[in-house]
Order: sequence, then structure tokens, then C-alpha cells
Amino acid sequence: MGKGKKKNSGKKKKSAGHHSMATKYIQEWFYLGSASPSEVVINEDLPKSLRCPERPVIFELHSHSTCSDGFLSPSAVVDRAYRNGVKVLALTDHDTMAGIPAALEVANKYGIRLIPGVEISAMFTPMVDSGKGEPVHILAYYGSCGPTNFAELEERLARIRDGRYLRVQTMLQKLKALKMPLKSEHVARIAGDGVAPGRLHVARAMVEARYVDTVKQAFSKYLYDGGPAYATGAEILAEEAVQLICRTGGVAILAHPWGLKNPVSVVRKLKAVGLHGIEVYRSDGKAVGFHELADAYQLLKLGGSDFHGRGGPDETDLGKVNIPDSAMHEFLKVSQPIWHEAIRNILLSFAEEIKGIDFDSFDKYKCLKGDMHLRNNAVGDKEEIVALHLSSWLTKEERVTVEEEAVKLKLSYTVICDKGKETFVVSR
Repeated sequence: MGKGKKKNSGKKKKSAGHHSMATKYIQEWFYLGSASPSEVVINEDLPKSLRCPERPVIFELHSHSTCSDGFLSPSAVVDRAYRNGVKVLALTDHDTMAGIPAALEVANKYGIRLIPGVEISAMFTPMVDSGKGEPVHILAYYGSCGPTNFAELEERLARIRDGRYLRVQTMLQKLKALKMPLKSEHVARIAGDGVAPGRLHVARAMVEARYVDTVKQAFSKYLYDGGPAYATGAEILAEEAVQLICRTGGVAILAHPWGLKNPVSVVRKLKAVGLHGIEVYRSDGKAVGFHELADAYQLLKLGGSDFHGRGGPDETDLGKVNIPDSAMHEFLKVSQPIWHEAIRNILLSFAEEIKGIDFDSFDKYKCLKGDMHLRNNAVGDKEEIVALHLSSWLTKEERVTVEEEAVKLKLSYTVICDKGKETFVVSR
């Protein structure tokens, strides 16, 4: 009995030690890249328990805005996350990163670290040319400076978004055959200007037309995968999605694997082409077996609320899915080298791009926004420059990487301080 107790005591101490180390790593990663606690905006309307800038770092890694099928604008998503105590937020709209700039502006105000993300729509086909695939969503998480080749990523995402319009037309035709006619203008109005429509927008139109009582009912009866009103779009192969994410400096995570018919087959195939992890954490605790699946293939274990802002008792709010510090520690250990390499590639691309530029044709202080996030800031009063603005959320190690690469590529390196936030700028 005594020896058994000592063994258990030893395991508990070892576990506590690992947890403490993971927590310390996360705290250092967050605060090295953010404003100091005294510079963070504190909302007096918040409960006292959420006002303390030294509270644990809460992550939210799966959220959507009105830029895809969410109900809240990107800035409103960040605002809600802040009110819920979230300190690190990934905005992961479907097939678009259009909401990142607006989200970043509000995140900087609140001292929230924003992880630029996207959820890519894909299809998994067990056998080549079998013609029988199932929808798969792959989450991409990028570093503070964004994708290494945003143009390549955006071109592929744009083709997927274009396919959504044709997909909706097919779905409306199927609904018409089911005696539930809807106009495409109705769905477009719900989606909003410039937003590629999706199933959720069709479901909301069905509710407004009183064909169903709730969005959930629209999905459960008609719009579920393979349902009577379901249709596919221009999704890319799941393997291509993973490879695209890896090629553009991101971390690839399989979203909600519990919704797949054969998750083991999907994970096995995607792991072979570079998949980094899968979602296993969810608020209802119904991800039984997926922890073991992640372990079997040595994959990261992540999760998030998949927040859309619909409201109601069935939706998990931002920051309400508990992800252990140990899991986030592993995520950051894998992500950091990838994001560091992304910074190097962004700087290299910038250096190559400006070689052939005719500076006489450029407006003063024109910015080649490799990170696509930050607005241009003037450097000096009269100097004519072409500048690449990097994120103010770079960690100490990432800043060293920028400095070293700038020297190698013979680029100037400047730090601009504005209202307590530093912007890192490289230029010719």
C-alpha cells in the first residue's frame, strides 16, 4: 500500500510539473508578443474576475463571422471574445480571410492576440476516382505575419467561394422540387454583400419562409451531408487543402472529426501529406475516442467552440471549450518553427519582389503588405520607400528572426511605436 501511494504521489508531482511548465510557456509566449498588462484596455462593465490582466490565457481556436456564415461582424466577434475573457482568438471563417484586418484592429485595442485562420472546405475521397466523397473541413492557423504566399492561398480560396454560388443554385433547385421554393436574392440578402452564400444562409432563408421552425431543423431534415437538398460545390481534395496550408506557412488541423463517416481513414490519409492535428475538445465532452486517434497518429489535440453567433442553448459560446495548457503547449511548440520559417519566406519574397520595382511609379510610402493585416505607416518625413509591415505581435524570438533575415537580405529594419504598440517594418 505504501509503495503504491508513493508511486501515485510521484506521478501526480510529475504531472503537476509538466502542467506548470506548459502554463509558464504559454504565459511567456502571450505576454512577450503583447502590450504590457498596464497598456491593455480594461472594460469596467466586465465582472471583476475578468478584469485582471494576469488571469490565465484562454484560447478560442474556432470562430466565424459575417464574412462567411456567422451572425456577428469580425469586430463584434472579437468584442464578445474579450467579454468572455479570451486572450488568444483564431478567426476561422469558411474559405476567406477577409475578416482578419477588422478583427485585428479591435484585438489590438483589447490586448487580444489574434491568430489569422481560415476553415477550408474540402472533399475526402477514400479511393481515387471512386466519385464518392464526403465533406471535410481543414482549419489553417497562421503566424502573426500571415501566410507566406497569400496570393496563392487567396486564389484557391476564391475558386472555392465561386463554387458556393453554383452550389446554392443547385440546393434551391432541389428545394423547389420539394415544394419549398426560395429566391437566390433572398439567400444573397441574408449572406450579405460580397459574402459567398453557404448552407447556413439557405437554412435561415427556409426559416424566414416558414418551411422549417429552426436552422437546426433545416439541417437535420434537408441540408445535412447527403440530405435531400444537399449539394457539393468547388471544394478541393482534402489532401490538397493540407498541402496548401503547409506550403503557405500554416498549421493544418482536421475540424470536427466526429462528424465524419470514417474518421480513421481520413486521418490516416491526411497525416501522410502533412496534417498536424485534429479537434478533440468540445464543450459537451462527446469526442470519445478521438484523443486515442490523435495519439495513435501522433497528432496535436485542439478544439474550439465553432462559434457562429446564432444564440440559443445549443450553441457553445466563445472561450467555453476548455483546452488544457499541455495541449496548447504542444500546439505552440509545433507552430513556432513553422511560423518562424514563414517570416523568413515573407522577407525573402519581399526582397525578391522589390528588385524589379520601378520606384518612380510608386506612390510615397506604398506598402507591399506581405502580412495583409496592417495599414501603412509613414517611415520618416520625406524618404521614398517601399515597406513591408510586420505584426506588432511578434515574440522576442520572432523579432530576432526578422532582424537577422533583414541583415542577410540587405533590408532596412525599423520599429515604429504608436500608442504603446510596436510595428516592425522592413524596407529597401
